Amino acid sequence: MWRRLWRAAGSWPVFTPVARRLVTVDRWLGRLTRGRVVALGMAPSLMLTTTGRKSGLPRSNPLQYVRDGDDFIVIASNWGGEHDPAWSYNLRSIPQARVTLDGRDIPVTARETDGPERERLWQLITDQWPGYDNYRTRAAHRRIRVFRLTPAA
Repeated sequence: MWRRLWRAAGSWPVFTPVARRLVTVDRWLGRLTRGRVVALGMAPSLMLTTTGRKSGLPRSNPLQYVRDGDDFIVIASNWGGEHDPAWSYNLRSIPQARVTLDGRDIPVTARETDGPERERLWQLITDQWPGYDNYRTRAAHRRIRVFRLTPAA
């Protein structure tokens, strides 16, 4: 029931400003639980740690994801904001990253998707979280990036 309510909430105008403030709680929960609880447990989420392209420091962000085979699919929506999120620039610059999920650290390599693959993955993740379509409308001036995170062999 909570997940259905959570999905519906994504289309409410008040959702984004409130949810943006909860990201701090998500980061804290993700660290405290070693990735066992992210996004307050309301959606399948992981903690993505990238390397800052300018600072070289680790940067962690809670993100919703879907699985496509063994890979994790994440969308750089930035809540439909004006700019792409910093983590997406980091992945473009340094594609080696780490996913923390269910207490496990998983090294991954990121690849930005395009064309039919991107469209298929967009549909896959919006089936889980329809709110991404609202973010795409708000961010019509930019193309929201979709990344495939492949676990390292």
